Amino acid sequence: MRLLPEHIALIKRVSADILGADASVRLFGSRVDDQARGGDIDLYIETPHPLDNRAVTAARVAATLERRLGGRRVDVVLVDPVTPPQAVHAVARASGVVL
Repeated sequence: MRLLPEHIALIKRVSADILGADASVRLFGSRVDDQARGGDIDLYIETPHPLDNRAVTAARVAATLERRLGGRRVDVVLVDPVTPPQAVHAVARASGVVL
């Protein structure tokens, strides 16, 4: 996994601050591969609480992390109990690493 420990801590803290301590965060995509280079940070976040506006909340998490990570690109896939299942969700759960 190609994330520094302080970046992992920051991602977990921001996710908890915005979504609550019971949100689950997984890293997926190219950053999971230690042999790969570059790439954005792809996060799959599940929350047990329904969200009023999932898209706005995901954008808020991504923007906050991008600012705090010095402009590094962050993509957030955010799932709450009413999110319709998509193929990317299954891939992220299966291949992702829990932070």
